Amino acid sequence: MELPFEPTLFGYTVNIHLVLEYLAFFLAFRYYVFLRKKKKDYISSNNRLSIILGAAAGALIGSRLVGVLENPLVTFSTENIIQLLNVKTIMGGLFGGLLGVEIAKKIIVETKSSGDLFVLPIIVGIFIGRIGCFLSGINEFTYGRETTSFLGMDLGDGVLRHPVALYELVFLIGLFISLKYIQRKYLLQSGELFKLFMLAYFGFRFCIEFLKPNTFLIFGLSTIQILCIVCYVYYTKFIILKIKNARKKI
Repeated sequence: MELPFEPTLFGYTVNIHLVLEYLAFFLAFRYYVFLRKKKKDYISSNNRLSIILGAAAGALIGSRLVGVLENPLVTFSTENIIQLLNVKTIMGGLFGGLLGVEIAKKIIVETKSSGDLFVLPIIVGIFIGRIGCFLSGINEFTYGRETTSFLGMDLGDGVLRHPVALYELVFLIGLFISLKYIQRKYLLQSGELFKLFMLAYFGFRFCIEFLKPNTFLIFGLSTIQILCIVCYVYYTKFIILKIKNARKKI
């Protein structure tokens, strides 16, 4: 199979990435509904709906904003503005969704943690979306730098590159299994599973960005990597608390 994978249906070229993106949203939501029915939810249905709406609004704004910030020096024109409005990134979506949830919870005066039920569905959604990124080859900016490594693949431009999307798929499988194990074996406080997911995923993305051909850098770091640092600063209190508890056990 050659990349980019562009199948045709009834004479029309199918945007496989867009198809899998919508499929990711659908299956992730259905998985969330399944988990919510299976596990008792201490947040009322009305408040949960408000939280979901807050997450969706925050994710929409965050994904677009960070997507634009990845190319802040682009020349603005009618064509570029339309293109920039279509640019989005899951990292901005996750962090924007987090802020959207926190704002929504303050408005409705909800104090209970709400993120744990979303963790596994989010991983499933990202996984399906990343398959679309891989199949899109160089048509999506999720490919890696040129490499002479045995892992190098031709993603559509005749150059051997790091298949960053495949690396992430492997990581997501490991993350899903690890969090399921932690959830089953350890007694976590409400909200801790989501924090562990965010720290693990943002930590991975910080590292994997070094394999991508980013052009706009601040202090040698890409916009995504700076966002990863912001996420870790946001969760500083949680990290310090976990380190202190680990030392007490030792």
